[in-house]
Amino acid sequence: MKDSVTSAHENAGGTASRKPGLALGTLWQSSGTLAILLLLLAICSVLSPQFFLTKDNLVQVLLQSSVMILLACGVFFTILIAGIDLSVGSMLALTGMVTAQLMVAGCPPWLAVVLGGVLLGALLGVVNGFLVNVTQLHPFIITLGMMAIYRGLTLIISDARSVFGFPVGFSNVLAGRVLGMPVPVLVAIAVAGFLHFLASYTRLGRNIYALGGNAQAAWFSGINIKLHTLVVFVISGVCSGIAGVLTVARTGAAEPNAGTGFETLAIASAIIGGTSFFGGRGRVTGVVVGGLIIGVISNILNIMNVQSYYQQIVMGALIIGTVTADKIFGKKK
Repeated sequence: MKDSVTSAHENAGGTASRKPGLALGTLWQSSGTLAILLLLLAICSVLSPQFFLTKDNLVQVLLQSSVMILLACGVFFTILIAGIDLSVGSMLALTGMVTAQLMVAGCPPWLAVVLGGVLLGALLGVVNGFLVNVTQLHPFIITLGMMAIYRGLTLIISDARSVFGFPVGFSNVLAGRVLGMPVPVLVAIAVAGFLHFLASYTRLGRNIYALGGNAQAAWFSGINIKLHTLVVFVISGVCSGIAGVLTVARTGAAEPNAGTGFETLAIASAIIGGTSFFGGRGRVTGVVVGGLIIGVISNILNIMNVQSYYQQIVMGALIIGTVTADKIFGKKK
């Protein structure tokens, strides 16, 4: 009887000793990214109290974050299956360039957006997914190569020159405002909302999570691995295409070097947003918050007249710190 009581106390003590770690791990998984954003907002408010918290500047933060949120949402799905897409920046440039050239050639803006932005983006995603399935190479290798190919195609079809002179209505609509909110922000919210529903409440989303968690188990469960791999790269391509169209509308021109380095920021947004780099875990809502963190950092550096390349140092430190914290708290959980 005494031994059983002692054992019960020991078990209770062991459970109690695990509760703080469990609670901390659960708290980090649910609110870690939001805590980073709130802390960052507080710091920026102290650094620039006169400019940062103004309405116009906060809207500007949302505008700056919109394209990154779109790219990050696409990358999120490829990371969810324990893959990656390094070609999102190049796809942004290529889809934006083709859309601009179609309009300059006389194509109606709405048709140019559909053909050059959405459909071309989907096609580029199909190419990425097809190559991953056929070669059985890691997506890192495939998308690294396609990043260079898509960038080269952009330079070739544009002769390494900017393209401009498309209808004014195109920019007025896609770079305008609705009830005071920039259209790119509304588009990013709509896309993120749809992808959140897709990932969280559909069979396709559950299968993608299962594939990222354990590909072999997913295969034994009857999940078509190649089809779902193709789908996630199509999603990434479409998101990049929409981001390319919005970038052209905002800047008023299609630049052959647009989106250079954006793949790093998109991946950072997803990872900082709580997406596991090993697949199977993450949420679109967290990715949106991660994109906002990128936008806030960029904005405060501009306000303080700090060179933009310091942003890369901050991004690298955030990625390492976030993944390290995720690993530590994930073990405790």
